[in-house]
Amino acid sequence: MSAINNSELVEHVEYIDWNNSMTLLKKAYDAKLFVLIIGPKGTGKTTLVRKFAPIIHRKLDSINFSLRTRESHLIGSKTLIDGSVSFIDGILVRSMKNGSMLYLDEINSAEADVLLRLDEALDDRRQIVLKESTGETIKSHDNWFVMATINPLTHIGTKELPPQLISRFPVRIKLDYPPEDIELKIIQKYLTENHDEDVKQGIKLANTLRQAASVEELYYAPSLRETIAYGKMLDSGIDKKEAAYLIFGNVYTQWGNIEYQKVNDIITSMF
Repeated sequence: MSAINNSELVEHVEYIDWNNSMTLLKKAYDAKLFVLIIGPKGTGKTTLVRKFAPIIHRKLDSINFSLRTRESHLIGSKTLIDGSVSFIDGILVRSMKNGSMLYLDEINSAEADVLLRLDEALDDRRQIVLKESTGETIKSHDNWFVMATINPLTHIGTKELPPQLISRFPVRIKLDYPPEDIELKIIQKYLTENHDEDVKQGIKLANTLRQAASVEELYYAPSLRETIAYGKMLDSGIDKKEAAYLIFGNVYTQWGNIEYQKVNDIITSMF
């Protein structure tokens, strides 16, 4: 079998819409309702957004929120260009002007002042005042569309969103880990060889760890990207048990020997 470039494979992988999210997003877009996607890390939230943008023929602008995200990233800032002071629009203002699809990733990791400016732009008027510049009011393009994702509050760095901001996203889609048979189909699309039985075993291990994390018996839940990585390690010729330690087991050493040994015992019993 000829070699396949990994980046090309990922770029062209077909999205499996196992919970009908694409249809729901299209209906929300047609109704001009902004969307909030809720779910744990690694369940395909960002992939869903990236695959949806071409469907509605919109350029995708995105920003990933953290404690370091500032108002200037959204609104813009004054910059000295060729001896003159100019105002360079931030991603929020550019998106509103151009009518692109704006993706607000992990919005519940943003600071309160950043959320306040977002709230101003996302209300029913869909406009924002550039107090940092000329004071002009920017009204959004008719085609402007916004999607945001949030992680559960159990994730480090997340915080509860203000109720008024949540109300700006009246359509809420819950995206969890897919059923085992769907997860297998997703992983298969990234592989060049057939490892179905071994991949199924890896998925069962991942779900065991996810369930333990959901009741706080473990600190960490493996994501969908990790089960894909497990399949890729099998594809590279690594033994399934060794792949399980490399992808699922060793990460738990950062929480100490007891945590690592607990997961180590699970892997030993399952493999």
